[in-house]
Amino acid sequence: MAFNATLLTLYPDMFPGPLGQSLSGRALEKGLWQLETNQIRDFATDKHRSVDDTPAGGGAGMVLRADILAAAIDAAAPSDDPRPRLLMSPRGRPFTQARAHELAEGPGAIIVCGRFEGVDQRVIDSRNLEEVSIGDYILSGGEIGAITMLDAIIRLIPGVMGNMESAEAESFEGGLLEHPHYTRPVDFEGLMIPEVLTSGNHRKIHEWRMSEAERLTRERRPDLWDAYMADEDDVD
Repeated sequence: MAFNATLLTLYPDMFPGPLGQSLSGRALEKGLWQLETNQIRDFATDKHRSVDDTPAGGGAGMVLRADILAAAIDAAAPSDDPRPRLLMSPRGRPFTQARAHELAEGPGAIIVCGRFEGVDQRVIDSRNLEEVSIGDYILSGGEIGAITMLDAIIRLIPGVMGNMESAEAESFEGGLLEHPHYTRPVDFEGLMIPEVLTSGNHRKIHEWRMSEAERLTRERRPDLWDAYMADEDDVD
């Protein structure tokens, strides 16, 4: 059964966007995953097709209404739909490579793209929406975040990548950032490929790559390094 992504958005024309190109685009053409976009505004009940209102208690901006979004979710996913319901939100739990693997192994996802100041909390609670964040910054809406998340998921679906060994060596897969890469020419503006990589000694190459991955992680992501070292201690 193909991974089936259903997007609830005010801007369906933003999809598939980049997801229609390269690996994800070819996989979409092959039927390895499916994409459906639903216009939230179709569930508005007034002649202006409005979907938002002023925040209770006052404040700036507007809030996406619970009744309208709930109707959109119910139409897209009946109560027995096994797919997780995700809301792109800056206050959500950070999206990780581990979560990408979990979702890639499942039937798909219902993805709500938030807009305005936020979404009425009652629809989050009543429709069991899992809030997901792709980083500690604010975007204009959830669509770009959804595209980013889906790209990370789709490339892990069996058959999408030609060489899964490449994916297994990437950043975050083993708790470390990925080692540096080099290719021809050997001499670029006086900068040489590290000699060990042209030595043909696979053991030394592996050791160099691991050492570089550890160095980069320690320097750039001390949070990942601490977690990696904690895991190493648990193994010992």
